[in-house]
Amino acid sequence: FLVPDGDAVLLDVRDDLADGLLQRLRMYKLRADVEIEETGLTVARGTGDAPEGAWPDPRHESLGWRHYGSEGGDDGTDWDAIRVDACIPDAPELGPDTFILEAGFGRLNGVDFRKGCYVGQEVTARMKHKTELRKGLVTVAVSGSAPSGSEIRRAEKPVGTLFTTEGAHGIAYLRYDRAGDDMQAGEATVRWSKDS
Repeated sequence: FLVPDGDAVLLDVRDDLADGLLQRLRMYKLRADVEIEETGLTVARGTGDAPEGAWPDPRHESLGWRHYGSEGGDDGTDWDAIRVDACIPDAPELGPDTFILEAGFGRLNGVDFRKGCYVGQEVTARMKHKTELRKGLVTVAVSGSAPSGSEIRRAEKPVGTLFTTEGAHGIAYLRYDRAGDDMQAGEATVRWSKDS
């Protein structure tokens, strides 16, 4: 996330990705008069009443707010349950080969088709304007258990991959033309309807 902070911009990024992002940004700033440094700020987040200075999570209203300061933490919300219900991808579902439109970034305010150039723009614009998505992340119903990363099969054919599960739901990457309500992932039965 990018958050304005006076003359600066805060970059909100997961701890385990911060060092790599910092190195990459410093490499690409070239001769620009820009300083990039760690702030030491932490993130507090919640779904109840937002404290003064908090920002709404831009991905989905169910994710509540984020606040940047010296004290972090959250209000005890089950974030995986919210993510799965709204099909909001995170580390398990996202990788270096992820196409952002297949991951739902269009509906999560993660891509702007009105702005100028960005890395991956050509592929993303082509997917948006010239093709119909045939694969992507969806929320599925899950009965039984299967570890994250389990292959989903239907009629002995591979259909996709099951990722984060929470209760009776999960996030899966599916080929839409092969998916249905009678799929298997490990010991779990997986169901998905194109109308859901």
